[in-house]
This record gives sequence, C-alpha cells and structure tokens, in this order.
Amino acid sequence: MNVRRRLIPTAALTAVTALGLGTLTACSGDRAEAANTGKFDVVASFYPMAFLADRIGGDHVHVTSLTSPGQEPHDLELSPRQIASLQDSDAVLYLKNLQPSVDDAVAQSPVATKIDAASLTTLEEHGNEVGGHAAAHDTHQGEEAGAEDPHIWLDPVRYAQVAEGVGKAFEKADPKHAADYRKNTAALVKQLTDLDRQFRTGLAHTKTKVFITTHAAFGYLAERYGLTEEAINGLDPESEPSAARVKDLETMAKADGVSTVFYETLVSDKTAKTIAYDAGLKTDVLDPIEGITAKSRGKDYFSVQEANLKALQQALGSK
Repeated sequence: MNVRRRLIPTAALTAVTALGLGTLTACSGDRAEAANTGKFDVVASFYPMAFLADRIGGDHVHVTSLTSPGQEPHDLELSPRQIASLQDSDAVLYLKNLQPSVDDAVAQSPVATKIDAASLTTLEEHGNEVGGHAAAHDTHQGEEAGAEDPHIWLDPVRYAQVAEGVGKAFEKADPKHAADYRKNTAALVKQLTDLDRQFRTGLAHTKTKVFITTHAAFGYLAERYGLTEEAINGLDPESEPSAARVKDLETMAKADGVSTVFYETLVSDKTAKTIAYDAGLKTDVLDPIEGITAKSRGKDYFSVQEANLKALQQALGSK
C-alpha cells in the first residue's frame, strides 16, 4: 500500500520505561497484560494475526492485539503503553505494510521473535479492478494503478500458508511445546482447506462473476475463485472514488448483471448506498474480517467467511 510511514518518536520509546507494562485488548476481547503472564506471550497487530496466534498457540500462548475490536486497523497509532507491551513480549506477529506505526515499532523493538505474515506467502499488486473481467477488457475509466495488496487472509489458501509459517516460528521460539504447535497448525490448515473447498464448490456456477465492493480487499479471493472484484475505492478504505469511476461502475453493473454493492462493517456505507441507489442495485455486507465486532456476521474468522460465501452466492446468482 502507498501509505506514508510515521516513525515512532524517541520520546515515546523512552516513556515506556516509566510507564511500565501496559494493557492491550486480548484476542478474546478481555483486558489483560501483554507480557510476563507465565505463557508464551504474543502481540498480534490486528485480528487475523491474533486469530492465527490463538488457534496455533492454544493453551500455551497469551495473545493480545494492538488493534481493538471495531477499530479500523489501517488507522492504528500506537501509544507508549502499547509499545512497552510489544517490547516485553516473547513474539510479535504482524503484516508488514498494512499498519505503518506497527512496522516502525517492530523495527525498533528488541523482541526476539518477529513474524511478518507477508513474508510467509506471495503478495501481488492489485488496483481497484481485479480478476478475469479486468484482464479481458480495456482499462476502465478511473481505474487505480496497482499497489501491493496486503489482504492475504481473505484467501484461505494463502492464509493456510501463513498459518504453517507461524506454526514453525512458534516451534522454534518455544520448542518445549513444539509438538502441540504442530498439531494445532495441522488442524487449522485442514479447516482452511475445507473452507477453500466450500468456496470452490459454492461459487463454481453463478450467473455473473463480477461483484462490486467499497474497499478493494477481496482481490485475492476473487482471483482464487474465478471472480472479478470491482472496487469503488482502492486499497485505502478511506479514499473517495472519482466521478468517472462511479459512472463506469454503473455502466459495468448493467453490462455484467451485477445486482449488489457490497460494503463492510468498519467503514461508512454511505458511498455504497449512494451508488447502489443511483444504479438501482441492492446493498449487502462483505466483511474483510479486519476485526470482529457486534456487527460482524459471525464470531470468528470461519463463521464470517461462511457468511461472506453466502452473501456472494446470493449476489452472483449461484445455481
């Protein structure tokens, strides 16, 4: 993503000594100390990373998330207390280039085990038009130039690759529990493989292969299952579409039989509803699973992904 990097001020790093160990939002949503818990303490940058750490670590880890439920992860700014918690942890699990403040803090942290999820699978450059439809047509008006897409967790296959890498890192950092980490990783990868199969089967036969979203988060998912994502905005969920892009989307929707404009839970739905109204389309939720809140259609990654599959099947006219 083309995000301006912000260095953590020296004063903030110095302040952590005086503040001592802070508190963060745990994966379960409880408040808890981020380190010195008697377990393998893992700080995760946001929900998809915390979910992996919790499932793979099981009873042997204590997982805390730097991003609170309902907080848009792209906008995260770390407090001195959070930096202190990160520095005193046993491991940090993050996704480089998604949250600049986390990247800066990790780079300056002495934590022994730094796990960058982006290094555990392949990343691609995506614009706001991704998939077969984009490849088969000339460039649309208002199309955004490609940037490295961090949303790997929405592709179950890539997410499984990350899970395997995280499991190996946990085994190396905490060898006395290596056997359990291997077992938990294998179980999680199997579940992700089953989810991949559900998506492949559920989206194999649809009336259209094109869907519209507000935020270009679903490019990997679209490519994996032979679909095309047409995003109103690019990889930055807060960006605003041009008039040319809006007009092009309305024209494309009619040509490709698109019925629905998808919006997400952590960003305003105003733009999606305006475009849907003007084009005579419906709206629905397609959740990028950047955080679980009361508005989420599910309680964890798998239940939300299953809800996403159902929403896509309905919108695309699954046969």
